[in-house]
Amino acid sequence: MEFLVTMTTHVPPGTPDETVAEVRQREAAHSHDLAARGSLRRLWRPPLKSGEWRTLGLFAADDADELENVLASMPLRIWRTDEVIPLLLHPNDPKLASIGPGQEFLIAMTITIPDETPSGVVDDTLNREAQHARELSSQGHLRRLWALAAKAPVRRTLGLWNAHDPGELSRIVESLPLHAWMTTTTTELSPHPSDPATPK
Repeated sequence: MEFLVTMTTHVPPGTPDETVAEVRQREAAHSHDLAARGSLRRLWRPPLKSGEWRTLGLFAADDADELENVLASMPLRIWRTDEVIPLLLHPNDPKLASIGPGQEFLIAMTITIPDETPSGVVDDTLNREAQHARELSSQGHLRRLWALAAKAPVRRTLGLWNAHDPGELSRIVESLPLHAWMTTTTTELSPHPSDPATPK
């Protein structure tokens, strides 16, 4: 099972810079070990305000308890709080592990199909969405796709996308057959120096 974890670090005031540097060094080494074990798959930096210290991580674990053991083993956990989102399997997930060209984005999509929509229209739109997802994946734009917990009839997904810039990404999202029924929240991602997918 995979999990998206937002890791927010608050270093106590007065902590010596040498201590912070030492803990960060141990964190980087431990992240490398977790990646080698298959527990850590990706790391990103989201947009940050001045003074913020946050990291997004894609982790793999059998269950929430195993994930907690992994997170608790990380050196920065002494100063950190973690927000965990379980990621569910999605039938359209291309499972591309490498980094594509351009910039990466996470897009959370909430899909609400109008009640009066005929079932045939729904099925046709979902089929076209699956086909288009395969096309976008073959072009390197759609890297991963997960389902998020939601109450029917609402559907929620989280996707990892590649595009040259936000304008290209907007055009890609607008091309989706489900676009008329969805609302989106986009997070621009920056590279993290300890990202396991970055060629070393």
